[in-house]
Amino acid sequence: MRIVYRVRQFWRTISLKTDPHKLEQAKDLLTAEQWELFLKLQPAEQSHALAMYGKLLEQGENQPELLVAALLHDVGKQRYPMNPIERTMVVLVKALVPGQARWWGSLPPDGWDNLPGWRKAFIVAGQHADWGAQMAREAGVSPLTESLIREHHDPPCREVEVNENSLQRKLWLVDNES
Repeated sequence: MRIVYRVRQFWRTISLKTDPHKLEQAKDLLTAEQWELFLKLQPAEQSHALAMYGKLLEQGENQPELLVAALLHDVGKQRYPMNPIERTMVVLVKALVPGQARWWGSLPPDGWDNLPGWRKAFIVAGQHADWGAQMAREAGVSPLTESLIREHHDPPCREVEVNENSLQRKLWLVDNES
């Protein structure tokens, strides 16, 4: 059932249109340097980030660090922009054999310069949160926003799950719903 959800998520993401009003709101929230970072995202990633941002606003969220994290959480994917086939491959392998996806997503000791593109896609999927947190920090986000970006793929721990107001939990939930 998770595979069907991920396939629908993929099609929703590539068919999303950018809402000009939400785009303007996002621009107003971000600094000029953060906005430049956002604009470097692929269109599907921008749409995904704006969808997350919109869901948080609809839930009444107004915490700036959470909203900035929603907009910038995938900026680490800029290191190796994936095409739709690579995205689909990563999603399906993660759903079918998550251990293999994690293994392929680990960066080899000698770097990734000579790796095939399909392997780079798994590394980006596994490493983009750390890369994005660093890029966002360099663009001037707060330490809290940096932490939210770094941990956006980590399921909330038990203590955090109990706390309904956890920013990390909220970011994780809307990312998994979008």
